[in-house]
Amino acid sequence: MAKRSTVASLSALADGEIVVAGWVDTVRDQKAVQFVILRDETGAVQLVTKAVRELDPEVADSAERLALTELIGTLNAGTFIRVTGQLAHDERVKLGGLEVKISTLEVVAEAQPEPPIAEDSSIDKRLDWRFLDLRRPEANLIFRVQTVFEHAMRSWWVDNGFIEIHTPKLMASASESRAELFELQYFETTAYLAQSPQFFKQMAQPAGFGAVFEIAPAFRADPSFTSRHATEFTSIDAEMSWVDSHEDVMAMHESVIVAGLTAVSAKLGPQVEEAFGVPVVVPTTPFPRIPLAEAHEILKARGYTVPRADGDLDPEGERQLSAYVKETFGHDFVFVTDYFTSIRPFYHMRHEGDSNLTNSYDLLYNGTEISTGAQREHRIDILTAQAKDKGLDPEELEFYLDFFRHGVPPHGGFGMGLARFLMLLLGLPSIRETTYLFRGPNRLLP
Repeated sequence: MAKRSTVASLSALADGEIVVAGWVDTVRDQKAVQFVILRDETGAVQLVTKAVRELDPEVADSAERLALTELIGTLNAGTFIRVTGQLAHDERVKLGGLEVKISTLEVVAEAQPEPPIAEDSSIDKRLDWRFLDLRRPEANLIFRVQTVFEHAMRSWWVDNGFIEIHTPKLMASASESRAELFELQYFETTAYLAQSPQFFKQMAQPAGFGAVFEIAPAFRADPSFTSRHATEFTSIDAEMSWVDSHEDVMAMHESVIVAGLTAVSAKLGPQVEEAFGVPVVVPTTPFPRIPLAEAHEILKARGYTVPRADGDLDPEGERQLSAYVKETFGHDFVFVTDYFTSIRPFYHMRHEGDSNLTNSYDLLYNGTEISTGAQREHRIDILTAQAKDKGLDPEELEFYLDFFRHGVPPHGGFGMGLARFLMLLLGLPSIRETTYLFRGPNRLLP
């Protein structure tokens, strides 16, 4: 059997016999001619054949052509087929300027006549039938963008000496907040699903790895139904030694984002703009930096006061601040820096001379927080004191504190949600669209 050609490869091929395979998108069964739009993982192509409605004994292949006509008339949308035919470049054909004249057509797997979802189905209904929903060209493009973005970030890290690690997702104790832990039976004891690789990527620093990264699942038992939260998500994490402040982390962070967006723009920019109506903008560096206290003053000047008692930005505050940055700097990103100690974990380093502030930041993108980063506290006595100050029992953190009892360099890093980043990049309403199989408080299937 001849080798299958993907739709995307057809424009570069000479006219002649080819084999294509995919699923039926639409069928137009006219009196004298039949058209089938075949779609595969790379695009769509028009198939065409003359319709033969009755047997003509004087025509040698009349029976075969009649059978083909009848078969095409029974094709349901979604049916997988394999076709041999003659490729013909023809600029009059609106779909890609080429078509395939059908010689033979084989039904590989037949679809039921009535699909369970339609173009106007709700997101929840589409998620019920996600494997069908993902056939949409826009959905396919989302995960091509994800692939290019991840690959470019990995390449930047590898080119800059980072080591990729794979940390465990089963933990003996909490990595951050015990309130958001999934607890499960683990033989004769209890285990927890990792909320982040925070402790483990820090463990790589006394191990002498220097700089590490990971792209992997994380779990939060957060009963939230917002457009940007999930109970299982893909976290992008990096940690590196010998930082002088959180500024070093921010410089690394913006570099990998620029690398990722540069690759997406170069490889998929026109497709993204056509499909989603948004340009892929490669940001300039450095990204704007605004201390949290200054952010509050900016927001007040715009007539908005953050309602949270702890001073952390709420979603409206994030939108307002991002609007200010766009108006003032023409930038889609902003680092909000120097967070108050009261709203940061115990392991964030505090300002020298002002223990009320931390060497940390949040990164906002197109109006929404996408990441938290910081310089970590590496001095064991101060780290232990900060844990106690947060109401934590150092005995429950012994395995973590042990990292710091045998020497650890100054270090810092960040964690960033992949699906949320893609949602904001593509201008989509929810991370349900940018997650392959979404998991939320009321969704464990498919």
